[in-house]
Amino acid sequence: MTDINNIAKGYIELWNERTPSRRREMLATTWTADATYVDPLMSGEGHEGVDALIAGVQQRFPEFRFKLIGEPNGYGDRLRFCWGLGPDGVDSPIKGTDFAVLKDGRIQSITGFLDQVPQSA
Repeated sequence: MTDINNIAKGYIELWNERTPSRRREMLATTWTADATYVDPLMSGEGHEGVDALIAGVQQRFPEFRFKLIGEPNGYGDRLRFCWGLGPDGVDSPIKGTDFAVLKDGRIQSITGFLDQVPQSA
């Protein structure tokens, strides 16, 4: 059985990983080679495409970190979880909900929704 809590935690850790080589290792372990990511602002395909998206978000928000909000839930090969992005120690100014499709316990696709984005972001 797939552990949705570990998958969601690993996803957040991936977006917070600042060392490119370590981030690519994490992608290779936890995402399928043909994985896709899409949200209202960006999209990427494969490990290289997803890695480039993460690097771009980290560059745009260098002092921000992702965190899980609430508990992930899912069934079968589907997973849903909420996240926040912001400085440590304060309520996250940016929040979203991501839906994952899993294949063999790895992320095959992510569809992200932005629930809260300040105009200044």
